[in-house]
Amino acid sequence: MKKNPSAVELLNELENRLSSGEYKDSVHQIKLMTTRDIILEMISK
Repeated sequence: MKKNPSAVELLNELENRLSSGEYKDSVHQIKLMTTRDIILEMISK
């Protein structure tokens, strides 16, 4: 991953990790999902 990814690139990375199960445990999964949701909310305004 790039040093300073764009919001879209970051969203793609989060989606890839979530869909492929690349997270430590359920708490980490929830953190990734929350981060994704917040970024989507911020860029949709």
